[in-house]
Amino acid sequence: MSIAIGQGRSERRVDAHDVFQGVSYLQYPLMLVALGYAIKSGFAIAMADAAPGAESFADWNYVLLYAGLGIGLSSLQDPRRVQNEVSRKVWQHPRRGRWMLALLAAYAFGAMAIGLVGAYLSATSVLRELSVGLLAFGLGMLGVLKTAIEMREHHRLDRQPATSTHDGAHA
Repeated sequence: MSIAIGQGRSERRVDAHDVFQGVSYLQYPLMLVALGYAIKSGFAIAMADAAPGAESFADWNYVLLYAGLGIGLSSLQDPRRVQNEVSRKVWQHPRRGRWMLALLAAYAFGAMAIGLVGAYLSATSVLRELSVGLLAFGLGMLGVLKTAIEMREHHRLDRQPATSTHDGAHA
């Protein structure tokens, strides 16, 4: 599906990839909200003489929830594009890409497993809430893992067709 924008020669088609790429930028405000809750919790703990209370744990839950949503939205980006040169080097190299996928899978499935076990076994509502936040974070990481797999497939140098230095003409 694509939508034409403009008239005449300057007409530009907006397709689904462009829409999802634009929506993926909503990750940044959500990550800023998560950071705000983390800072709020840090100040609350720093100002308190005792151990962190239920208020801090509720903030940590919000950190996990908003970070999970933000990370999940980042998975909507176009896997044919990379954000920076470090990402490009990781995804182009077969071994580094494999290690990165293993690390992302461990984070995603580990967070979801701990979140599910914690929600099931927790005796207090505070731990149950943190477990749900951890589960949301793991689900967001699962979306990133899916996008990372696609990025690896698009950017691997060992699977790219050989490029010719010729201009296509044969002698």
